[in-house]
Amino acid sequence: MARVAIIGLGNMGGGMAANLAKAGHSVRAFDLSEDALARAEAAGCTRATSAPDAAQDAEAVVTMLPAGAHVASVYDELFVVIAPDTLLIDCSTIDVATARRVAEDAAAKGFVAVDAPVSGGIAAAAAGTLTFMVGGTDAGFDRAKPLLDDMGKAVIRAGDNGAGQAAKMCNNMLLGATMIATCEAFVMAQKLGLDPQAFYDIASVSSGQSWSMTSYAPLPGVGPVTPADHDYKGGFATALMLKDLRLAMAAAADANATTPMGTRAAELYEAFAAAGNGAVDFSGIICTL
Repeated sequence: MARVAIIGLGNMGGGMAANLAKAGHSVRAFDLSEDALARAEAAGCTRATSAPDAAQDAEAVVTMLPAGAHVASVYDELFVVIAPDTLLIDCSTIDVATARRVAEDAAAKGFVAVDAPVSGGIAAAAAGTLTFMVGGTDAGFDRAKPLLDDMGKAVIRAGDNGAGQAAKMCNNMLLGATMIATCEAFVMAQKLGLDPQAFYDIASVSSGQSWSMTSYAPLPGVGPVTPADHDYKGGFATALMLKDLRLAMAAAADANATTPMGTRAAELYEAFAAAGNGAVDFSGIICTL
């Protein structure tokens, strides 16, 4: 078992910290939130007073932070306290350029860094069933995988540093666009007189099938239990989907990639969030159609 620091104990990081402790690792945890620290402590983690305090003597450091600026700032703090060859695993969703830059800075100082953003949401973080998309060297991936396995169901190397972030934003751009199309189809089906369950039964086994349809149906009482069954509370907040779509749009511009569907999805979620729905599950956009 390893000595692991985890920095960032929000909805995702808190569940990840708990699963690392459950797997038997010695986990020192830090967050600016007292409530988050208390939950981590109750889950078997040791409370730290700062990010450097958490990382002191750690063999691996896991970060789950809001944005690239936070990751870069925390890494600058860590570089002066962690031991040579410490493994740095950033599970935040950030821009590719920052992910590559912090990994390069880490390597120059003798540390091993990978970017490992996640898919699966709050429930998967708590259940230890996340999917990790990893960018880094083969050696970095091999070192990170056992720890990531303790927090997830799938750990996949996407390529070199930054590739994990590229995979995450492409995946979530696809999810955002697919969810809107799924919502449109359900609403149109109802207006054409189709029973929603009958449409689900047909589309879920036909060419219109998607994860948004069969695993996250946006109508209550249809398919498995989803946030739609809880008035669109919980799940994956619109603000987080919008963050990912903004990152995807910036990356598309940098790469000169044409993304008309992704661009339109971003516009629709911008409007949905601006109307006061940032905390609503992203599938709640069906209520606007």
